[in-house]
Amino acid sequence: SRSFRNAVMQLSLEAVIRHTAVPLYWIGVGTTAWLSLWSVYRLLSGLRVWVLGNARAISTKLGKWAAVTGATDGIGKAYAEELARRGFAVVLISRSQEKLDDVSKSIECRYGVETKTIAVDFGGTDIYPKIEAALAGLEVGVLVNNVGISYSYPEYFLNVADLDKFISTMINVNITSVCQSFVVMCFRSKGVILNISSASAMYPIPLLSLYSASKAFVDYFSQGLNAEYKNKGVIIQSVLPFFVATKMSKIRKATLDKPTPERYVAAQLKTVGLQSQTNGYLPHAIMGWLTTALVPVNVMIQCSMQMNKAVRTAYLKKRKGH
Repeated sequence: SRSFRNAVMQLSLEAVIRHTAVPLYWIGVGTTAWLSLWSVYRLLSGLRVWVLGNARAISTKLGKWAAVTGATDGIGKAYAEELARRGFAVVLISRSQEKLDDVSKSIECRYGVETKTIAVDFGGTDIYPKIEAALAGLEVGVLVNNVGISYSYPEYFLNVADLDKFISTMINVNITSVCQSFVVMCFRSKGVILNISSASAMYPIPLLSLYSASKAFVDYFSQGLNAEYKNKGVIIQSVLPFFVATKMSKIRKATLDKPTPERYVAAQLKTVGLQSQTNGYLPHAIMGWLTTALVPVNVMIQCSMQMNKAVRTAYLKKRKGH
């Protein structure tokens, strides 16, 4: 009868529940415990990096000299000044000798350290023998590969003016410089290399496609080198900042999420030895986590596309008006 069949099904369901209740209970307990331990670990790791930091990682015990590329403006200049403040003699490497001289005099006057300048254009590939010769005999403990270029405004790849030159220049400045600088530094048994990538390396950025891809190379290359050389006493860190108030970003007023170069560099140096890949600054780290862990890549690509299209339209409209 129907009532008999219902009774049998009810008994069968109760039996299934009895047999599965205990395993499901322990699965739940295990999952809760794992999530709790993971949360505690992440919290303690965050406190270790962003509150305590590792200020002792960068000191003149690594070597008397620090070398900084792209050292006359923005983040590069801030690194040169902060390293000088910590007692390093500084090699300033950039394109304009006039700007190099200005920064050199300022650093020597403010911090009382020795400086050396190397004027080269990273858009070319014949500059590295000159850099190697200038660094010969110097005890270089820190290298900051900061030099880089981006688009003047967001643009479709095939619409970029003088595209062939644009491609070769960006590859030479953003990629070749990182590879060749590592070759010529001739570290001994210890040292720190900071390769300045970009948050745009965390996912493809339409209308800035070549810049984004070049910075993704810097990120991957840095992490690979770090795995190769960390057991030999050399720390290689990939640094991925979001917007910083610099001439390159065209941001004039600093905010909490768009810090001054000085504020960013001071925060970033505390992460050395703690993270092989870092956003360098707590608000940027939060932004990085939100945009990679919680938002699908295709959504970020579409959002970036819409944002950069708006910036492109505004730029072209303004240029046309002039």
